[in-house]
This record gives sequence, C-alpha cells and structure tokens, in this order.
Amino acid sequence: MTQRINRRQFNKALAGAGAATALYPFGIVRAQASRLKVGVLLPRSGVQALIGQSCQKGADLAPAVLKQVLGVDIELMNADTESNADVARTRAERLIQEGANVLVGAFDSGHSAAIAQVAEQRGVPFIINIAAAPQITEQGYKFVFRNFPTAGDLVRNGLALMGEIFRTTNTVPRSAVFMYVNDTFGQAMAKGVGFLLPKLDFLPFKVVDTVPYDPAARDLTVEVSKAKAANADFLMLVCRLNDAIVLRREMVKQRWNPMGIISPGSPGLYEEQYTKALGKYADYAICNTVWYNPKSKMTGIVEREFKKLFPKDQLYFHGTNAGYTYDAIMIAADAFRRAKTTNPKTLADAIRQTDIAVANRMSLGGPIRFNPKGQVEGNLSAAIQNLKGRPMVTLPAEFAEAKVIFPSPDYKRS
Repeated sequence: MTQRINRRQFNKALAGAGAATALYPFGIVRAQASRLKVGVLLPRSGVQALIGQSCQKGADLAPAVLKQVLGVDIELMNADTESNADVARTRAERLIQEGANVLVGAFDSGHSAAIAQVAEQRGVPFIINIAAAPQITEQGYKFVFRNFPTAGDLVRNGLALMGEIFRTTNTVPRSAVFMYVNDTFGQAMAKGVGFLLPKLDFLPFKVVDTVPYDPAARDLTVEVSKAKAANADFLMLVCRLNDAIVLRREMVKQRWNPMGIISPGSPGLYEEQYTKALGKYADYAICNTVWYNPKSKMTGIVEREFKKLFPKDQLYFHGTNAGYTYDAIMIAADAFRRAKTTNPKTLADAIRQTDIAVANRMSLGGPIRFNPKGQVEGNLSAAIQNLKGRPMVTLPAEFAEAKVIFPSPDYKRS
C-alpha cells in the first residue's frame, strides 16, 4: 500500500533527517535502484515553439531538484510535437516504445488530447502540465491526469480577478470587446466566458462584440479594426504568443488605446518574447492566470537551479510554463517514490493517490490531489501585469510583487 505525504509525516521526516535536510520541503528518502523515465512532449518547433522551449526549461531543471527534494532519479526523454497534434500522437507512441514509464506534456489542448488517447490505449500514465480544454478529463480515462485548471476554472478565476482589479483601482469599465484565438483552447475559453460572464453580477461591464481569429495569422488588420470599432472600454483577450505580438502591433498602428488589455487566462502576454518584440508597448497588459508562488520555499529551490542552468534567463519570464512543467514531473517522481516500481498500473494508482501539501508545490493553489476524473481542483490564478519590462504578480495582495495599474497610462492617447 502506498502512503500520502501529509503534514505530520512531512514534519516527522524533517525532524529525522536533520538540519541539512530541513532546507528542502520534502523529507529526503533513500534513492531508488532504478530511474523513472519521463517522456516529455512539448512544441519546441513550429508556431508554438517559444512557449514549448519555455516549458522545456522547467523539465530540464526537474531532475536535479527532484534528486535533492525527493531522492528520486529522473531520466528525461524529450520529444518535439512540432506544434502539430498528429506529430504529438506519433511521438507519444515512439516514447512509449522506447521505454518511457510516464508521459508529461504537452502545453496545447489539442496535442494533449491526442496524447491522452495514446496513453490510455497503451496503459501508460500521462500527466498534463498545461492544457485547459475540459473534455480531456471527461472521457473516463484511467491513465490521464491533469494538474492544470480547466478552461471553465481559468475563466471563473480570471473574471473574479477582473472584479478585484476594478475594485482595487476604483475603476468601473462598462464595456469590453472580446478577442480570442479560434483553436481548441480558445474555443473552450470562449465557451466559458459566454457561460459564466452573464451570471457574474459583480462585474460592471458587458461584452459588446466578439472577434475570433486564427492563432497563426500574420495580419490581424481586419480583426483589430473591427474590435476598435466596438468602442469598448477595454480589450478582453485570449491569445497565444505570436498572435499577441501581431495583435498589439496592429493596435499601436491603428492608435487604439483602450483602458487596457486583460486576459481571463491565456499565455502570450507575459512571455519574454512579447516584451522583447514590443518594448514599452508590452507594459501594462494583464493576464489573470496560473502562476508560481513568488514567496514559496519550493520556488526558491527551483529558481536557484534555474539560474544555474540558464544564467542568462529569468524565471519570471517562464512562470506558468516552467512552474507547471516542473510540478507535473514532481507529481510523477512523488508517485514513483511511493510506488517503488515503474509498473504502469501501480504507478497510475500512486498518481491517483497523490496528496502534495501546499508548502511542497511551486505553483499557486491548494494541495495537489486528483479527483476521480484525474483532475486537480483548487489551482489559483494571479493577476500578472507587465511592469517595467517584466511580468509581476499584482493580485492577490498576499502574493503581490507590485501594485496593479489600471487603466493604462496611454488610455485614450492618440
């Protein structure tokens, strides 16, 4: 029988291990004789390459950190999905054939859905690092697990934070135009916004127009022109990275300066390339999304390893990507530590019994526990705003690194 990590056992482990071990938020255990082979599937080339490469940093640092905090040996088996769901499926098959004990990935909801089918058919555990489409964990799968909010949860948390932003800044926007990428993720988010927004009477605004667009588009002149014509107070945006850059440049070109850009939960706005490509025009954008806890002990441990491996990079440009990828591999390592075997069914059972305390995780949220569908509940979002050339937590207040600014100083400037 496996055992869960609870606070009493954690404290007992720390006391028994001595002062050196107490530096880490897990009790060190005796290293296993065998390694856990983790197949990591990410879009490291193609239209989503920059985000996939960002996620990869969280994977690359995981073996050294998990050796320290769990005493587990991890071997990474990396595969590039090439930003293509069909490639993701074939690469998952190949990793399993080559001996992967567990799969982790794949950032994109469409890719993750394809990998989930393979993992379930082959009976190999799959832990989703980032992917929000709700249907992935609604299939009755026994080998698929997700430590990431569904689109509905992202939207619910993101809209609640919008209300907090408006209260904190004493602003009352009356209208929004909603733009979103029309891929699997964007459609799921749009459905969530359409369902939840009318039910939230604490929000002062209404959506006056909705403008979907292709995430691979290189020209968004027409879409931005339509959104601008709505004359809304602010832009509510669900985006990826490359399209967010194209869209913001077009906003500047058309001199469209709404009160601000707020995402209810999506990548793009907080990425390093967004800031590098846009300079001052990247500032003040807000993304209400999952993030790492900047004040947690685990984040400090991960950040030290990050600086060692990537001395020219900053962890804050890889917050969601690196944090949730690391946490996914940590879940696999923790299950392996308890299961003491790479037998796929036993390993899946151990993952299902995961109980990782808040103090032992990197990302914001409650304890990591999977419900019967393989979904973690209780992941939290934060209002991440680009300020002075970097993304910062501005809300909730207990995690904040800076005060939120809304509206943008450029509001209505032409």
